[in-house]
Amino acid sequence: MSARPTRMSLRDVGLAFAVVAVWGTNFVVIKWGLRAIPPFLFALLRFFFSAFPFVLFLPRPRTPWRWLVLYGVFLGAGQFGLLYFALRADISPGLASLVIQAQVFFTIGLSAWIFGERVTAVTMAGSALAVAGLALIASHVDGSSTPIGIAIVLCAALSWACANVVAKKAAAQSSASFPMLAFVAWASIFAVPPLLALTLAIEGVAAWGALRSAGAAAWAAAAWQVIGNTLFGFAAWSFLLSRYDAAVVSPWALLIPVFGMGASAFFLGEALPAWKLGGGALVLAGIATIVFFGTRRARR
Repeated sequence: MSARPTRMSLRDVGLAFAVVAVWGTNFVVIKWGLRAIPPFLFALLRFFFSAFPFVLFLPRPRTPWRWLVLYGVFLGAGQFGLLYFALRADISPGLASLVIQAQVFFTIGLSAWIFGERVTAVTMAGSALAVAGLALIASHVDGSSTPIGIAIVLCAALSWACANVVAKKAAAQSSASFPMLAFVAWASIFAVPPLLALTLAIEGVAAWGALRSAGAAAWAAAAWQVIGNTLFGFAAWSFLLSRYDAAVVSPWALLIPVFGMGASAFFLGEALPAWKLGGGALVLAGIATIVFFGTRRARR
């Protein structure tokens, strides 16, 4: 199998930047939605409407069912079910946008194990810069989050990494151009049953009453989860992972807390002191190192 590009094209750099901007600002949008709708029900709505009506006119990708099932379960119940649950009361949006970036290292580790990918010293140096920025931010967080909240978001990050690897496996086994939008839509079907079970088991039948009292802001937040975050965000992210190694794509997600904290400052009035700006600068420097100096890929 021929090696894939080690540097992103200008178009793909723009696409990666757009995805992380959408995902970063979405933590504030999720918080708005959770004010009216319980977390597992909110996630259920997201993935139900990511599947329907789109699967009615998007042909099923020619990939084994197991990849659709695994991607839907990891992404739906694993990543977003857990993330929404933690954001309800156990972690702040800014810190959640930071902790979820553990997926970068989970993804690179899983890809190295499964695909035989290996990163260079340049990539490690860039990642170290970015981690230093995240550590600076993390060292100044307030007491608005709980240890259980951080643990839950770490589990969500691992689930995201597993979903990334599943998308790469599915695309690698496709003989033609892989339809990422259709893949995300069809996989969303399989996020619905576990999220429905969690809704009934943890939130109960009474949770459905929240839908009757939810206002326009809550429904707009739910719609944005479908259109912006799932159909655009994960289709585009999976497309990038199918073209490049995880070590090239995944570090871009380190920009998410920069957008997340910026959106929190703008919309929720959270302070943006010098240490936050310094941490964001380090993250940007790490991303720039990785993107402009590239990585190489080696197989066992």
